[in-house]
Amino acid sequence: MANLNEPATISCYSFADFPEDVQLCVLSFLSPAEIANFACTSKQSVLICRSDSKLWYTLCDRRWGSQTQIRNWGNGQISYKLLYKTLDKWENLIGFWRRCGNSPATTTVESPSLIFFEWGPSFLAGSRVSPSRNGTYHVIKSPFLYLGISSEGQIVSFLDSDGCNGEISVNIASYWQFGYLDNNLIPVNVDFMGNSYFTVEENRNLTYSSPESNKNCFKRSSSSSNLRGEEEEAIEVQGGTPGSLPEMSEMYQHLANRTRTGAVRRQRRREKERQATRRRWETEHFVKVVECSPTLARPLQGLWKGFCDDMNLEFYLVAYDDVGGITCRRVRDLSEHLIRSAPVFWTSKPTFIESPFPTEEESLYASRIHQRPLAAVNYSQEQYSFTGNEEVIRIVYINSSYDLVVPGLTDTSPNLRNAEGRIWQYIDGTFGFGFLRDNFVIDLKNIAKDGFLMDAVGQSGD
Repeated sequence: MANLNEPATISCYSFADFPEDVQLCVLSFLSPAEIANFACTSKQSVLICRSDSKLWYTLCDRRWGSQTQIRNWGNGQISYKLLYKTLDKWENLIGFWRRCGNSPATTTVESPSLIFFEWGPSFLAGSRVSPSRNGTYHVIKSPFLYLGISSEGQIVSFLDSDGCNGEISVNIASYWQFGYLDNNLIPVNVDFMGNSYFTVEENRNLTYSSPESNKNCFKRSSSSSNLRGEEEEAIEVQGGTPGSLPEMSEMYQHLANRTRTGAVRRQRRREKERQATRRRWETEHFVKVVECSPTLARPLQGLWKGFCDDMNLEFYLVAYDDVGGITCRRVRDLSEHLIRSAPVFWTSKPTFIESPFPTEEESLYASRIHQRPLAAVNYSQEQYSFTGNEEVIRIVYINSSYDLVVPGLTDTSPNLRNAEGRIWQYIDGTFGFGFLRDNFVIDLKNIAKDGFLMDAVGQSGD
């Protein structure tokens, strides 16, 4: 029988006594700064913290392994520490971004109003997102911007000028490494300004090679190499032997060749200058749509899609202000001047009504026509009631006053400047809105849910 007066024997283990896979699993939950502090504790900790293929791979795999193929970035030839640093910066891109300002008229490449970033197999892909025009809730998704890492560890990014290349099935780093890129792909620089702003600027340091070599090949321009080539071409002499004086006829021929090649060089130089001044893409600015999904406290906020009064599918952004007001605007209007982009609805003090609802409110809702796709052949008004498929759980009173948003707006009729309306929130989290002056409800659905675009189709699906 054990003596209770004797002190209990406690086995003490250090962190180094645990198996290596356990150590790596624990360390993978630390930040780089915390790992740097841990490396100062012992010589053995320094060794495990310096292990790129073990610790830094584990860090990358735990954080992004379920979203992208960690081993394929940079053709598998870059350090995982560099990969972690890059992906940690790019992770903030995931989600929706909108263009800030009007698209320049000096470029033939159309700048999208809305971009959606998501993980690719070994790159980050930003897609143009636009509403369809085929009478359905389909969202058109087409390629726009790609970001990756080359085998040498260089950041590579390019945009698709026409959005018709489809999904890239191979590592974009291999494209960049061997220099074979489609003419529709424009090399660009993506510069970040904080976490909610970035610019896309054409990379003028990369140019297409001449058609004689490969018109689909990118190469870095080098004035020194071009100069050496011109010097070698200039001193080339037709006939004779090195160190000997040419005959008179040969001298005339040599001068003629010098004159001709000089003209060709000048023509090529002028062509290069014209190519250099011809921009394929003007610098664009994009702002992150931070609150693009509803929350319990703000159930109406986010990006939505619905059919407006002209029966065209539109994107809407609903945002809350600091004092509880609600604003709804069309996404296409976000980059336009304020005078020309009055909100769809706006109210500073929304009033909520919870169930049970007054009889007059039920009649008001039941008497309205819901804006739905023309392709919905099974449409019936009986579907929309307080107890039907779109059960209303809350009503929000809105009293839009455009004078508070756009002071001095003189070209708007009084009926539009002050309009009473309702927002009907449904049990599935979506909602519809309408004004008393109208006889319809615009039902809004989610553009994206749980990080995935809803009803997304390719550009050919429109």
